[in-house]
Amino acid sequence: MKAIGYRRTGPIDQPDALVDIELDRPGSPTGHDLLVEIAAVSVNPVDTKIRQRVEPEGADWKVLGWDASGRVLAVGPEVSRFKPGDEVFYAGALTRPGTNSEFHLVDERIVGHKPATLDHAQAAALPLTALTAWEMLFDRLDVHRPVPGAANAVLIIGGAGGVGSMAIQLLKTLTDLTVIATTSRPETRDWVQSLGADHVVNHRQPLAAQLSALGLDNPAFVFSTTATDQHLDDVVELIAPQGRFGLIDDPEVLDIRGFKRKSVSVHWEFMFTRSLFGTTDMGEQGRVLDEVARLTDAGRIRSTLTRRMSPIDAGNLKQAHTLQESGRACGKTVLEGF
Repeated sequence: MKAIGYRRTGPIDQPDALVDIELDRPGSPTGHDLLVEIAAVSVNPVDTKIRQRVEPEGADWKVLGWDASGRVLAVGPEVSRFKPGDEVFYAGALTRPGTNSEFHLVDERIVGHKPATLDHAQAAALPLTALTAWEMLFDRLDVHRPVPGAANAVLIIGGAGGVGSMAIQLLKTLTDLTVIATTSRPETRDWVQSLGADHVVNHRQPLAAQLSALGLDNPAFVFSTTATDQHLDDVVELIAPQGRFGLIDDPEVLDIRGFKRKSVSVHWEFMFTRSLFGTTDMGEQGRVLDEVARLTDAGRIRSTLTRRMSPIDAGNLKQAHTLQESGRACGKTVLEGF
């Protein structure tokens, strides 16, 4: 089968950063596995980070890719939610080969039924970012539980990225919270407003003063998707006493002692935790994806696809990685068709 992989880590501009290869097709699925024919994949920060940091084992190729949409070809004997022919979307697992290949094995418990109203490319933009946003908002920050005396609001730092784009939509659809998103460019400002953000502030300027000018001092929740270390002092100043702070990026150092006076709780979200550790609630991800599909088909949230490329090959994937690493991505880049 066709696939894209690498044999040594490094920058995206090295000739063999990503290479078109041929691999054996996966065998028949066992246990809870589905064999999926991949129709579209999207690129996330995790793809670029692993390409730069994680060496393949031995002489093997490392195949990246987690977000995917496709069609089930075969199912393992313990599968109960899917049958051959079903269209699915999912975000995969770190411990298995990636989705940048024609065929892929995935555990049904982390798979959702593809939204019927979306094509495969539109669907492939959603899973990883939707799961990350959902788990942060509803499992970690518990935004349905108010913070006493706080503004009924959430600040999303990095609102135009893939996760921020989904978080805005989920908050506007499923809560009554006021949503403030940060951006820095006119096009990203327009993007987050189109998704439903109530207010937009510039993350290249002090955040606390901008929120105060809006009359939104002391929001109950802050969700930082990027550059957390650059904004931490501002967050300490602006968040409500007993507020809840969440992050998903990887700062070299994160000194959270400033939160002590306010008794702020800190929550880290990693979408792969459930599949990585095989938690007893791993199937919750499949349920969430089915709910995301339902909300999408009902017109309450939309795909965050902003750039579509074809085919799925090393050349296009290099372009997508380059854009992701530039820090200027808005929404999601998706590749479709081998």
